[in-house]
Amino acid sequence: MKPFLERIESGPVIIADGAMGSFLMERGLGPGESPESMNLTRPEVLREIAGLYLEAGAELVQTNTFGGSAIKLALYDLDDRTEEINRKAVEAVRETVDDRAYVSGSCGPCGGMLKPYGDLSPDDMRESFRRQMSALVGAGVDVLCVETMTDMGEATIAVETAREVSADIPVMATMTFDATPRGFYTIMGVDIPGAASALLAAGANLVGSNCGNGIENMVEIARQFRACTDAPLLIQSNAGLPETVGGEVVYPETPEFMAEKARGLLDAGVSVIGGCCGTTPEHTRAIASALRPGSSGHMRE
Repeated sequence: MKPFLERIESGPVIIADGAMGSFLMERGLGPGESPESMNLTRPEVLREIAGLYLEAGAELVQTNTFGGSAIKLALYDLDDRTEEINRKAVEAVRETVDDRAYVSGSCGPCGGMLKPYGDLSPDDMRESFRRQMSALVGAGVDVLCVETMTDMGEATIAVETAREVSADIPVMATMTFDATPRGFYTIMGVDIPGAASALLAAGANLVGSNCGNGIENMVEIARQFRACTDAPLLIQSNAGLPETVGGEVVYPETPEFMAEKARGLLDAGVSVIGGCCGTTPEHTRAIASALRPGSSGHMRE
């Protein structure tokens, strides 16, 4: 494979994987348990998930480390195992995909808020991300993905820490926006131009959005990102917004619907297209087939 950023520059579009949490719950993650605890107890589940997305055509496969920062793991009394949890997550994915897909180190919000809104200092947050990211980079991820951020302060600290951990590792950064009468904003009031500017200034190589929106809103979000930056873009859409049907939470957007609408992301110049909540390997397969005609479901050379 080409190095990740070379592939971004030369194309074609990179297809990323989809949801992780729903798989973990289906395979035994209990209520109130840390999703990352399965890295220690059920690594075969991580290998299975990676394999399903790889077979469906994903070229970028995430690690089960969304909540793998030390602060987040402390909520489950697992902070003393931060490095082990993140390392094992990378090993499980790499063992499965080998050199057939890029491995993305997922880094989500730490679960606390910076002062004065919360009780975390910037230094505490930085150290928490540093422990996680150092483990991910040391274990051999191809790219770090700071994702699902809503607070600009936390997002920039995470990206800056990634860049401090490694000057060379590619860094992707996405924020989650809500549609409002005034446009798209995070719950902390960050708009798209502000997000793009701050994330790139902090050291991100790719910027964009994940979660919180179905594919049609994400196409518009991508267009607005493209209007304010020439940087490579990453978009990972939900399969619509969750609905409760017969007592169960379902996501309404079918693989075929998402695949059809994903062409709009290509038109907006998005470099990495994947899924978030509610998406499955079938969504990945449909998107890969639509955006990479003739794809066999495996990564191309």
